[in-house]
Amino acid sequence: MRDFTFFAPTRILFGKGKIAELPQHIGAKKVLLAYGGGSVKRAGIYDELTSLLRAAGIEWQELSGIQPNPKITSVQEGVRLCKEHDLKAVIALGGGSVIDCCKAVAAGVFHKGDLWEMVEKNAVKHALPLYAVLTMAATGSEMNGNAVISNMALNEKKAIKSELLKPVASVLDPTYTFTVPRFQTAAGVADIMSHILECYFSDVHCAAVQDGISEALLKVCIEYGRRAVVTPTDYTARANLMWASSLAINGLTSCGTGNAWSCHAIEHQLSAYYDITHGAGLAVVTISWFDHILSEKTLDKFVSYGKNVWGITGEHPFAIAKEAIAKTREFFASLGLPETLRGLGIHSSEYFHEMAKKAVAEDLAHAYVPLDEDDVVAIYSTSL
Repeated sequence: MRDFTFFAPTRILFGKGKIAELPQHIGAKKVLLAYGGGSVKRAGIYDELTSLLRAAGIEWQELSGIQPNPKITSVQEGVRLCKEHDLKAVIALGGGSVIDCCKAVAAGVFHKGDLWEMVEKNAVKHALPLYAVLTMAATGSEMNGNAVISNMALNEKKAIKSELLKPVASVLDPTYTFTVPRFQTAAGVADIMSHILECYFSDVHCAAVQDGISEALLKVCIEYGRRAVVTPTDYTARANLMWASSLAINGLTSCGTGNAWSCHAIEHQLSAYYDITHGAGLAVVTISWFDHILSEKTLDKFVSYGKNVWGITGEHPFAIAKEAIAKTREFFASLGLPETLRGLGIHSSEYFHEMAKKAVAEDLAHAYVPLDEDDVVAIYSTSL
């Protein structure tokens, strides 16, 4: 196991009604309140939060309309509002896209120059305090310092990372996810599982603690993911998925392990070019990646995955590995996720080489199984 530093400073306010505690942790009186569409208003969460802010004497300006795969244009508008109104903190009300946008805004207030340049160079020097009220279990952005921003004019999707971007406090109320549509719930489950798998499939051996945590989290996603898509108001299912989302990518599962993340680098290009749902893209890419990297070298890890996560028994390692891949594919399909890129509206290989070149630039030479451009094109092609 490699050396590591683990730092998880975010205060988690978990449970029904815990939003009432949020104002006491906000150390500013003028904030930016950001959200996506009208779902937070229809569900009553917006009114609940703004009533609490008003009672605490906290003023706010609003940034609304933040889209999935958050765009640099929303970041620019958020920074403008913060500067114009001298806002001292940011509150993200929504899922991972809203939180990611707010992280970039919080850092962008202090950036001199072009904000896309800040994203491209990961030039985060300072940031406003950030608070999150989570409404969807998926990205884990509520408990980490990562954010991914898209520039559709350039067909680019880039990540920024900094300890400064970890939320000060995040509200995790499972009831806020009851109204998430089935497809988005399913895509969120695939996203959580991908975060875990990117760390689990590592060339570091004897990381027994992390592997055990990862396997437990994956089994949670499988059991409660099935329940959540069938019964959206199942509190136990929503609660377990919400907490799994946070633990999957707050640094815990990657302590002492870690390689470049293959599936995310590959999928980010699909989102950048086609603006597809990230988790759904990951579900498709993960299966093709599994098929592509299965070999004598990776066999032991697949066998562990098959036995410890899916409960597969048998004496033939390759049969176990292939069954584990098949069960993963069947699980994603059972949630209602497309099995191919065509199912996501992508019918052409026109940009595969262009996307592969960009994906490989995300350090895929140092992935669990190193990938070059031809490898990534092959993964895209078998996904089609």
